[in-house]
Formats: sequence, C-alpha cells, structure tokens
Amino acid sequence: MGFAKLSLKGRALKLLAQREHSRRELERKLAPHVQEGEDLAAVLDALEQRGFISEQRVAESIVHSKAARFGTARLTQELRNKGLDDELVRATAEQLRATELERAHAVWRQRFGTLPGDAKEKARQLRFMASRGFALSDASRILREAMDAASDDSVDPI
Repeated sequence: MGFAKLSLKGRALKLLAQREHSRRELERKLAPHVQEGEDLAAVLDALEQRGFISEQRVAESIVHSKAARFGTARLTQELRNKGLDDELVRATAEQLRATELERAHAVWRQRFGTLPGDAKEKARQLRFMASRGFALSDASRILREAMDAASDDSVDPI
C-alpha cells in the first residue's frame, strides 16, 4: 500500500511507528494531506485518547537519544520546538540539570580530551561546548578542573 493512498489516521500511525511524534509535529506533517471532509483534530484526538500520542514519551525519547551529546539548553529548545507542554519542558530541564556537569565533561573528554594549548584553542573549546547547549560556567569549570588535574600530575612528590 503506497503512502499516497493512506488515510490521515494511517499516515499518522506510520509516522508514529517510525518514532515518537508530538501532536504539533503530526499536525504539521499531516496538514498538507487533509482531504475535504476529514477532521485532522478529531483524528489526533482519537490517537491521543488511545495512547498513541504521548508528550511524556516524546520528551523521554529525546532525552534518551540526545542527552549524552547535548546540554540542557539545547535539549530544552528541541522540546519546545516539538510543541510540548511548558510544565513538561520545565520538569525535564530540571532533571537534565542534575547531570549537566557530568554530561558536559563526557562530551568535552570525547571531543577534545586534552587541555587547550593557547587562548584561541580554549575559546574554540568553549564555543563548541556552548553550541552543544552546555552552560558556559560548566564548560569553564571543566577546563579549570582539567588544568588543575594536569598541574597536580606534573608536581613531583617529595
């Protein structure tokens, strides 16, 4: 059966089978396919009532798939872009903040792993971390702690 001949409900289910979608995403993707007499809102309401659309699952899916690579700011923006409820976005962001520094350290270690050799390299590393949605304070702390650890390693014990 071709995708072109599917009903709105069929299209929605096909999209949901690929990955979790928010209601807003489904509205945007399905709107061009609404035929005269079809009620997109009613189709989405029915899917939501039956548990096929779940904002909580969308948020969990995004966090599960992207939290190891991105900071809270970037993930929060993505959740908002998907049209999720503000309270759910706030609660998810709060959970992410609890592991922010640990996740930022893992990203820095994987991407760079060594101290910047000069101010230009330090700025590049900080920009990279900021582009991933990590707080500048956390990125600076990671570099500071790495420099402290490196200077501790270079001191000869007496």
